[in-house]
Amino acid sequence: MIEYGINKTGTGLQVFEPVTLGFPSREYIGKTGFSGTTIGNDAVIRSGTIIYCDVTIGNRFQAGHNVLIREKTRIGDHVSVGTGVIIEGNTILGNNVNLQSMVYIPTNTTIKDHVFIGPNAILTNDRYPPSGIGGLVGPVIENHAAIGANSTILPGIHIGEGSLVAAGAIVTRDVPAHKLAVGSPAEIRDMPLALQKKCSEN
Repeated sequence: MIEYGINKTGTGLQVFEPVTLGFPSREYIGKTGFSGTTIGNDAVIRSGTIIYCDVTIGNRFQAGHNVLIREKTRIGDHVSVGTGVIIEGNTILGNNVNLQSMVYIPTNTTIKDHVFIGPNAILTNDRYPPSGIGGLVGPVIENHAAIGANSTILPGIHIGEGSLVAAGAIVTRDVPAHKLAVGSPAEIRDMPLALQKKCSEN
């Protein structure tokens, strides 16, 4: 394992080389003694994963192959990050989050507890790239929301608690709690009864 800075790992860590922990952000390049990566107990980190400095991860973390997690990211317990996922810096992930392969999470995004994000979903944080007008503001994904494969969430969008974004949807406005977003641009609909029942069971 390649290590930079001061890293802290809990018991039961399984690492499949090559893995890099504590990779320096720009301000720490060429320096030593900075805060690296902190990981809780029973983590599994697969080959090709790079985790930057100032990242804190809870217990029972799972990383697929070739995962990139940038600096100042906070990740809760029992989080699974699939192969090829990119999580940019200054991001918060809650507990029991599942990111499938090739998901992109931009800087300044908040993902709360029990959230599922399907493969190739893209979250964005710059409404007028590359101008940066309005600053970089990522989406907020509330508890128990689910994001379908190949969907795109625009900057600053709020995905409500227990809501569902259908596969391939392009979400340009907030999705209220327990609603369904479908299409491009996404329309907001009532959750089908079968899904309402399933969600209430969870």
